[in-house]
Amino acid sequence: MPRVLRNARALALVSCLLAAACSAPSEPTSEVTPTTEAPSAPQPVSSPSATDIAGLPKLEQARARLKHLIFIVQENRSFDHYFGTFPGAEGIPMRDGTPTVCVPDPILGTCVPPYHTSSQLQEGGPHGEPHSDADVNGGRMDGFVRTVIDGPMHCADHRDDPACESYLGPQGQPDVMSYMTDREIPNYWRYAEEFVLQDHMFAPADSWTLPAHLYLVSAWAARCEDPRDPMSCVSELDPAEELEILKAREDVPLWAWTDITYLLHERDVSWAYYVGDDTCFFGCRRNPRGRNTVMQQTPLPWFTTVRQNHQIDNVRGHAEYYEAARAGTLPSVSWIVPYNGVGEHPDNDERVWKGMRHVTNLVNAAMRGPDWEETSIFITWDDWGGFYDHVEPPRVDLNGYGIRVPGMMVSPWARAGMIDSQTLSFDAYLRLIEDLFLDGERLDPETMSRPDSRPTVREEVRVLGDLLREFDFEQEPLDPLILDPGAGRPSGT
Repeated sequence: MPRVLRNARALALVSCLLAAACSAPSEPTSEVTPTTEAPSAPQPVSSPSATDIAGLPKLEQARARLKHLIFIVQENRSFDHYFGTFPGAEGIPMRDGTPTVCVPDPILGTCVPPYHTSSQLQEGGPHGEPHSDADVNGGRMDGFVRTVIDGPMHCADHRDDPACESYLGPQGQPDVMSYMTDREIPNYWRYAEEFVLQDHMFAPADSWTLPAHLYLVSAWAARCEDPRDPMSCVSELDPAEELEILKAREDVPLWAWTDITYLLHERDVSWAYYVGDDTCFFGCRRNPRGRNTVMQQTPLPWFTTVRQNHQIDNVRGHAEYYEAARAGTLPSVSWIVPYNGVGEHPDNDERVWKGMRHVTNLVNAAMRGPDWEETSIFITWDDWGGFYDHVEPPRVDLNGYGIRVPGMMVSPWARAGMIDSQTLSFDAYLRLIEDLFLDGERLDPETMSRPDSRPTVREEVRVLGDLLREFDFEQEPLDPLILDPGAGRPSGT
């Protein structure tokens, strides 16, 4: 049973500014859990009793229990890299604690196994569409080292460089073969132990961050010849031209197909997409010292539907998330993406503990708030970052799925300690949103109120699992698990 922590406390934070020009901190600067309760803390909501919902179908129970879904999306880690030795999960094949799998290393001239790392920094590997294909290698899952050698990672090609020592394994293998344990990422493992770990969560596409985030909010990645004509869009996993427009912060529409916020807006369902407080989009200059979220993680302002519905202001700063969590005013659907330095992106001087601190602060804020008993939090990573994973992704269409990534669900209604081995992807998030708040309406050209040229209704593919299986809505709700945001931080840092 999960450890029960009593006396959840409210967290008083600064009020937020708009995402386009904010200066308030995105997360609490202290790593010490507050010891006093804010005097004006809102009262927790009263959830229906087990008797009230007994006998109802699972979906009706979910609609009675869950009013807030939060999706926290970090960057570039594979499942085996973070949870490859998690007890009971489908992790790295081992015998007596030693990996029984290996990957050919052309430089070493041998087959190199995964290895444990305590380093907070990794180079990772290239992770575009061709790299995904090469890593999977027809299902053999053995191209990871060849891919990183062919890529731009310095230490993969310069293994005699003394500066590369921490980026290499005991046999000199590149750190795409590394894995971590609860010693390096203790809070992530605690969430997995006490709530739900998803060991078959696959990235939605054979590609990198921008296509993954397009899938996160729309179940597709495409290029549109006419950004105002959804029937002009065709699948695309390398949106290089669009990326340049995002980086230049041009105030133009790019993506004409239908995203989930269009359906939410039609039903008057509240939503917010939270980014770093100093992030700006149009007619502004990026503050290089600020808390900025990169544009490839914030595609919504370039969706035609979001612009036509005047919903761009729903892209907000992290400070607004903390205030909403404290005040009990979270929207029905929240997406939260990191700012520079806390995304856990390898090869970017981003120490893993800083990302885990960021995620812990986000989760703690939701747990301390009055909405906890009506909330479910999903934590994932947008792509595999070049890191080794041994499970072949299923094929559902031309674009994916991609290589396996970590996934967790944290909620008072979680089936504590469950390892969910259903086949999942970001499409399962959209399916849950649709089932809870949209009466099951899908991003389906046959049923939507606007045309759409997508080739696949991803929420309806046969292999996709149902996230509702991770919940027990008749149990006593799990108490908040307030964790130390500083856990995992190496001494002296």
